[in-house]
Amino acid sequence: MARQTGDWQTDSALIQFMQGKGTDHRGRTLDDIISLDDFWLEHTHDVVQWLFPIPEPSRANPLAPVLTIEDRLRFKQDDILKQQQRRALDRMLDFYGLIRRDGMIEASPELNPRDHIWLKAGGHNHLRITRMIRSLYFCQQLELAKVVQQAFVSLGQDRGYVSRISLEYWRNAMP
Repeated sequence: MARQTGDWQTDSALIQFMQGKGTDHRGRTLDDIISLDDFWLEHTHDVVQWLFPIPEPSRANPLAPVLTIEDRLRFKQDDILKQQQRRALDRMLDFYGLIRRDGMIEASPELNPRDHIWLKAGGHNHLRITRMIRSLYFCQQLELAKVVQQAFVSLGQDRGYVSRISLEYWRNAMP
């Protein structure tokens, strides 16, 4: 039976979550996750896959959704889904000491390697950043993906100690 576009009962768990009608595998809503503090975001490793889905399964979270072709089509057709993902992006940017404003991403005045560990040589946040760029691309937000990519590459080089390997992953995050 063909799925009906926009019918919440046939939407994937991912689409329901992004619409605010469903929860992740632990019962958290999108709003629940966005409202959590930085400490929680740093130490919880099973949410970024819901906020920023990609077409490949997560090795870190086998319960995370995989972005299907049908999901990608829903993102293409539904501005609210894209808006919800931008809310998630803004929360993660704040976590990373960045601000999205007027189509650009800039460093907040507080950005520093001591408090924003993504500016250091490695770590799980570099994987999260790669995922964010890829997800924005696959969720039909190509221009935003490019802006995010450029901001992390530029700031990672200029303001931190990000490894060349991570910078290359970010540069190559989009097909």
